[in-house]
Amino acid sequence: MYKHLLIATDGSELAGKGVAQGLTLASGIGATVIFVTVSEPFPIFAWGGAMAGYASGDELVTYKAEAGKYAKEVLDKCKASADAAGVAAEIIHVEDKRPAEAILEQSQARGCDLIVMASHGRRGLGKLLLGSQTAEVLSYTKIPVLVVR
Repeated sequence: MYKHLLIATDGSELAGKGVAQGLTLASGIGATVIFVTVSEPFPIFAWGGAMAGYASGDELVTYKAEAGKYAKEVLDKCKASADAAGVAAEIIHVEDKRPAEAILEQSQARGCDLIVMASHGRRGLGKLLLGSQTAEVLSYTKIPVLVVR
């Protein structure tokens, strides 16, 4: 049924549950996986005061370096888990995108037939204020999504 799964992760404990579920499924059905983690754009409006909205080049370089280092750690751990489970896996780090956008783009570009991702399951005002990458993926995807909570 499913042959090529995209498993999205941000490295959190909850996302780890999604990784585990995705790998168990892939192992059971003989599917391959692509692990995707996303580094969002540099938050240029994070500061207050007269310099709000302006970032020094050093801060941007540091942000990108740290984001790349973190993504490598997350993806290396996922790849090791896939290897241990006997699942063929590829890893992808997408930079400077919103997670939902990157997940949707990668699933389509890579010909995936299932997206696996975790969700906190926020409701009501919390969902409106905090947004939900999972809800956005669910709204715009053309392929099935397995949501792990």
